Amino acid sequence: MKSILIIGAGRSASALISYLLEQSKTHSWTIRVGDYNEQFAIDRVGGHANGLAFRFDINNQNQREEEIQRADLVVSMLPATMHGQVAQDCVQFGKHLVTASYVSETMRELHNEAKLKGVLLMNEIGLDPGIDHMSAMQIIEEVRAKGGVMNAFYSYCGGLVAPESNDNPWGYKFSWNPRNVILAGQGIAQFIEKGKYKYLPYQHLFAQSKTISIDGYGTFDAYANRDSLSYRGVYGLESIPTMLRGTLRADGFCKAWDVFVKLGITDDSWKLKNANEFTYAEFIETFLPSGAGSIKQRLAAFSGIEEKSTSMNMIEWTGILNIDKIPLQEASPAQILQELLERKWKLQSGDKDMVVMQHIFEYTINGKSHTHTSSLVVKGDDEVHTAMAKTVGLPAAIAVKMVLTGAFSGSGVVVPVSKELYQPILKELQSHGIIFNEVVN
Repeated sequence: MKSILIIGAGRSASALISYLLEQSKTHSWTIRVGDYNEQFAIDRVGGHANGLAFRFDINNQNQREEEIQRADLVVSMLPATMHGQVAQDCVQFGKHLVTASYVSETMRELHNEAKLKGVLLMNEIGLDPGIDHMSAMQIIEEVRAKGGVMNAFYSYCGGLVAPESNDNPWGYKFSWNPRNVILAGQGIAQFIEKGKYKYLPYQHLFAQSKTISIDGYGTFDAYANRDSLSYRGVYGLESIPTMLRGTLRADGFCKAWDVFVKLGITDDSWKLKNANEFTYAEFIETFLPSGAGSIKQRLAAFSGIEEKSTSMNMIEWTGILNIDKIPLQEASPAQILQELLERKWKLQSGDKDMVVMQHIFEYTINGKSHTHTSSLVVKGDDEVHTAMAKTVGLPAAIAVKMVLTGAFSGSGVVVPVSKELYQPILKELQSHGIIFNEVVN
């Protein structure tokens, strides 16, 4: 009987765990689910006969090494910064690893050793990255097979709240790691447009968002992801004139979020001591120039927005200008904002989230130009069985099945851009309602 170790049972893990528990009946697998919050693991396993839930501390070396050694394959659903130690242990003990996160430098450095030992380190097998790679490569290779030349590739993805559950002006609720949402976009966004390299520093990123449309769902803000340039090589598009990967948010989100960026309250690099002695309004006051007028008036003037604008209404709605005390003793500005928004942007009982993805391919075949738009919209069932959990967890779970049943046998650091991975995974995802709408002009 083969054993699968799943580390992390948070927001994005529910569909992954459910799928593997269901598959365990056919394949005689044991599914061990560990989380620092044992109750999360217990809830996800749900008393299944082939599942075992337990408390897991990634920093407990003895426990970590013991659990990894007894597994045939490890799935890490931990925050991206924690995959490195798990990967090192997996290589040391000869165990395959699957994660949905981007390939880190630590992971990349393990490639040669993993290759020599026949150990698979599969990364970027979730939503974005993951489904985006697979669905894009399927179209790109179809165009190549017809002798086409790719001139531009745009890829956008976002986790939002479904329209029927949207009860706030931001059009957003948390369906994955809140910290990652607060810190999103920090660094330099890099892409290429009409043959010219573009670099957007964080302080300009949200002010330069674009608008895209998806039939039946309206318009969305799109801002550039950190590094689109490195994926030219991954997709075999080294000479493409335009390539941009971006994140989607509800219309108007970026303009309002840009105010937080300008203020500096998404900064996680320093901590405010005695934060609990401040009200939220006093906290914002510390970032504003002194002067006459109310805090709202001065914030509007500082940010370059109208006092009665939609953006200011969105900011007020968060409660960041209220006189309530901050419930954190010592925290970074980003942590203060996160704590507040976790209460305001929480998925309530019965709420549905929504994942939206769109690829736009511009290419030429036999001298004729074409535009292929590929769109995906997936809604969650409720606040636990979310669209985010489905789209992140199911590709990873299907990949686990392929590895353990011998349908895929790669080694070293792998991302899902080969036909032997993306064709069967995309086909099975369709049976779970993850289906792209294709329009070619």
